[in-house]
Amino acid sequence: MWDYTDKVKEYFFEPKNAGVLSDANAIGEVGAIACGDALKLMLKVDPGTERIENAKFQTFGCGSAIASSSALTELVIGKTLDEALKLTNADIADFLGGLPPEKMHCSVMGYEALQAAVANYRGEEWADDHEEGALICKCFGVDEGMLETAIRVNKLTTLEMVTFYTKAGGSCATCLEAIEGVLARSNEKMVAEGIIPAEAAFVAGQVEVSGVIRKPQAAKAPAPVSDDFVPLDIFNEEIRAAAPQPKLTTFQRIKLIEDVIEEVRPALQRDGGDCELVDVDGNNVMLKLTGACINCQLSAMTVAGVQERLVERTRLPIRVIPVKAPGH
Repeated sequence: MWDYTDKVKEYFFEPKNAGVLSDANAIGEVGAIACGDALKLMLKVDPGTERIENAKFQTFGCGSAIASSSALTELVIGKTLDEALKLTNADIADFLGGLPPEKMHCSVMGYEALQAAVANYRGEEWADDHEEGALICKCFGVDEGMLETAIRVNKLTTLEMVTFYTKAGGSCATCLEAIEGVLARSNEKMVAEGIIPAEAAFVAGQVEVSGVIRKPQAAKAPAPVSDDFVPLDIFNEEIRAAAPQPKLTTFQRIKLIEDVIEEVRPALQRDGGDCELVDVDGNNVMLKLTGACINCQLSAMTVAGVQERLVERTRLPIRVIPVKAPGH
């Protein structure tokens, strides 16, 4: 599992200011459920002073997304809109004691939601309303302006870090050349302004990034999956070597896992239970059972069933680990 701070865990398991703010007069919505993360930030702003009196959020996403959204509301309450606009995603991450690099896009999403909410209050058009030709990553809806901001604020100098902070390039990878161009141009300007040293700047076409598919190959037809499920405790190296191993990016693997879990949830909900994805660490999937599933004598079979379906769909040695929130 990624090394989360105690504050990240606290703000995930016991989020502050979650829910609907009925008297909100500033609302910012970013992301999309189809992309794996979505955030709706609601603010109650005093019209006379433009001070944020209250804030609430609704988030669809991982534990880091929930913790980042919750932290954002704590940071902005009591601030004026101008003061709040000075906050960056780095402030959100610092408030939580830090986030793993792979989860920094969650803090960026909070930063964007705040920008959108303030624009909504002031009757302005937020920059996420893409102009023609400005959209870089269609899979995750990331435009050139969003990339430039993330690169500059966080001093990003590699494609891998750009993906960690924005998700751009983390799916089909067809936008990597365009991302390279934005990163190279941004870094060139940052060198000229003394923000980063020249030797750290990214140069398009000169660096290969581990784990990033730069030139997607034609997909091969998947091999048929046996009806006989192989328990993971005997899923040894020989079996793994013989099984077809798909080349998935981190975000593709997580999205596929999320899709499978969403397929399972309706059956559990009909019986008064539910489950939710807590984290993904390599091939380990942390799953939290809720409702009637918590004390069900068949909970072990539920976990095994989810694990079996994940193995069949991903063709990877997935291991599902049930976890509990503190106090349960």
